Amino acid sequence: MSNDKICVGAISGSFGVRGEVRLKSFTADPAGLGDYGPLTTSDGRSVTVTITRPVKNGFAARLSGVGTKEEADAMKGVQLFAPRDALPDLPDDEFYHADLIGLQVLDTGGKVLGVVRAVHDHGAGDMLEIFGPGLKTTALLPFTREAVPTVDLKAGRIIADPPEGVFPDDG
Repeated sequence: MSNDKICVGAISGSFGVRGEVRLKSFTADPAGLGDYGPLTTSDGRSVTVTITRPVKNGFAARLSGVGTKEEADAMKGVQLFAPRDALPDLPDDEFYHADLIGLQVLDTGGKVLGVVRAVHDHGAGDMLEIFGPGLKTTALLPFTREAVPTVDLKAGRIIADPPEGVFPDDG
């Protein structure tokens, strides 16, 4: 678990010829990405983000230190991180994806099912990607109250009641 920085956006390429970037926002208010103060890039640079306008699949934005199309092109694929303390506190039943990754997953009987490797959202709700004992590939567990009744961040674990067929049977 990362305790100090959370990924809040990613640069998907340049936009236009004047040094703007195309930006994907992962925040609750996508247009508010620049409100978290200076962000840190995945390679350690500090940048200020100014969103200029919405564009298809994201926003056009200016980044401090990026003034040409070539510099914007070079930023493609760079992730943007905000300090955890700049992010709002979440209600009890909501979690940052970064907090779920690495948690141990147990079934309701205490059997270890695996560890959360990633959290995916394909439009129909979040899915936890889990890898563990007896699995040749990862399993996708719906992140719903029914399938995941308990998330205990302090204990570093999730209690799951997976739907039939998500994990292999012992028998």
